[in-house]
Amino acid sequence: MSLGNTIRHGAKWVLIGNTGSQIINFALGLVLARLLMPAEFGMVATILIFTSLAGFVAGGGMGQAIVRAKEASKRDYDLLFTLQFLIGLAIVGFFFAIAPWFGRWYANPLYADLLRVAALSFLIRPFFNVPSNMLHREMRFKAKTAVQLANLAIYNSIALSLAYLGHGPWSLILAGLFSSMAGALQFAWYARWRPGLCFDFGRAGELMRYGLLASSNNIVCYIRAQLPTFVLSRSLGPAGVGLYNKAESLAARPHGFITGSVYEVLFRALAKEQDNLDKSRYLFFRSLTLVAVYALPFYIGFLWLAKPLVVTLFGHRWADSAAPLMILSLAAPLMMIENLSGAVLAARSWLGKELVAQSIMIGVAAAAILAGLPYGLTGVATGMVCALLYIALHMFWLAKRSLDARWIDLARAFMPATLLNAILIGTLWLANHAIPPSIQSVDALYVLFMTAAGGLVYAICFLYLPIPALASETDRWKARLRLMKAPS
Repeated sequence: MSLGNTIRHGAKWVLIGNTGSQIINFALGLVLARLLMPAEFGMVATILIFTSLAGFVAGGGMGQAIVRAKEASKRDYDLLFTLQFLIGLAIVGFFFAIAPWFGRWYANPLYADLLRVAALSFLIRPFFNVPSNMLHREMRFKAKTAVQLANLAIYNSIALSLAYLGHGPWSLILAGLFSSMAGALQFAWYARWRPGLCFDFGRAGELMRYGLLASSNNIVCYIRAQLPTFVLSRSLGPAGVGLYNKAESLAARPHGFITGSVYEVLFRALAKEQDNLDKSRYLFFRSLTLVAVYALPFYIGFLWLAKPLVVTLFGHRWADSAAPLMILSLAAPLMMIENLSGAVLAARSWLGKELVAQSIMIGVAAAAILAGLPYGLTGVATGMVCALLYIALHMFWLAKRSLDARWIDLARAFMPATLLNAILIGTLWLANHAIPPSIQSVDALYVLFMTAAGGLVYAICFLYLPIPALASETDRWKARLRLMKAPS
């Protein structure tokens, strides 16, 4: 199979997994929003700030180093498992020790208990991460998708059952713990992996030189992403955290399942082609073009339909999430540029330069969030968009230098999506004026009507407008449609 087909095949399975995950998580969120209060979501989100940050330390970036390496042996995987398990033990001990202080800091002893139980996942992560890295390196994304979807079914079953029985934030914490165990067993079976110990710390140093940079970048990116949650948890309380988190998670979904799907495969492909500058440049800008075409219409929809969409999906008590959702949707192109530029820098060993950019971003984001805080959730969201503008430009500048590309290449990459989404905006404007008042007054019907009208026009324009940059992509879709229509 050619590299292009391998990338397309891998991206297809990652996309299936991410799309399935987003749909299942979205459906779960709809139910949980009616079973749990915003403050209970906010408590779990606050716990996850610290456990997720520790997760980057536990991984140490060595899994990413294994995926990128030209060769990897059984001994390397045993070493990876040994190091991650030892680090996990240290993290569990640390969280158990600070839990009482944590509960006092938030003036609620329940935080201490939640933190201790959530920390137990670090004893499971090495059993989960190592076989997952093996499958990623081998580009066995179909197997990874199978585990991902099965694990989600387990997580959702536990979370919904416990929430229904009235266990509040414990429903999410315990569901995550038990689903991690199930995922570790599944990954080990697919990868045919058994844990082993290795104490070759000389080889560990080689892995950690790259891994330390990768891990540092992940930690810095995570800190900057969690700044709004941390600031809101200390100012507007758990209810404010819950409302902002709902807007942020909804805004991240299209980017996560489309751009995130492409990132995993693009990183591995660029790592294989790191000595071929022309091929790397083509892969990067082609990925940007397709990601923008597929993801941007979701954000146009969020901008137009934010309030009726939020009320329809989550209920009136979540209506205050609509305003920050609209503002965060404006950052969609910036998120795409930053994410895929990161794949270039990781594959081409420019992580040190990325670390500088991401470190500056923490200061920029903190200043922007604090400046917006007096204006509530919308002010915080506006601050994050301003900060994302900085990091997107800085990250692309680095990727451009690495690939010897030009700014005009970025503009050309977004041209097809710009044209199609301009037509989509015009369609929504016309549909809004044509829709009967009886439908406009019912949020669910209004969302359904506008989504159907916009989606139909966008699909037709995508398939039949003569856009040279999309010719091969639209030909593939037309071939699939002909096969679906063909008599069996």
